Amino acid sequence: MDIKYTIREATCADAEALLAIYEYYVLNTAITFEYEVPTVSEFRERIENISMRFPYLVIADKKSGILGYAYASSFHERAAYQWCAEMSIYLDKNLRRAGLGRALYTELERRLLNMGILNLNACIGYPDVPDEHLTDASVRFHEKMGYTMVGEFHKCGFKFGKWYNMVWMEKLIGDHTDSPPEIKITKG
Repeated sequence: MDIKYTIREATCADAEALLAIYEYYVLNTAITFEYEVPTVSEFRERIENISMRFPYLVIADKKSGILGYAYASSFHERAAYQWCAEMSIYLDKNLRRAGLGRALYTELERRLLNMGILNLNACIGYPDVPDEHLTDASVRFHEKMGYTMVGEFHKCGFKFGKWYNMVWMEKLIGDHTDSPPEIKITKG
């Protein structure tokens, strides 16, 4: 699939389009363990809060508009974790496996490294046995992006009448020295 696209910072004005993509995942998958679709106002607030510290990117084309989004957020609030970020990505359900996720994550990683982030972490729902709500596709995507599995929590997420596992994957993108870089906040 040959899609001409641009990657740019998300704005609060994108909330409705991003929520339209996310709604599918809330209602039909265990990719997110969220039960209720947030309101546009709640989603706008999420974009605003995350964007104050981290990149929040959309991928779009002129014909279809926004095709997906990815963002980083705090891995943990304590100061010792400031060089780590948790990654999230959601694509239009009909455009998965078209290279858009790779493009978004590659740009997000570049921006995070420029900020001084060294570790990328991904928290991923994971099935004992793949089903109609959750497969191992996200784990496979992250492996292709250079992430490695670092842990699994068993039967910790309950959705659609079934228990799902959660795995953590990580990717180290910077040098871990005795003098880590100062984190550069480019927002807010």
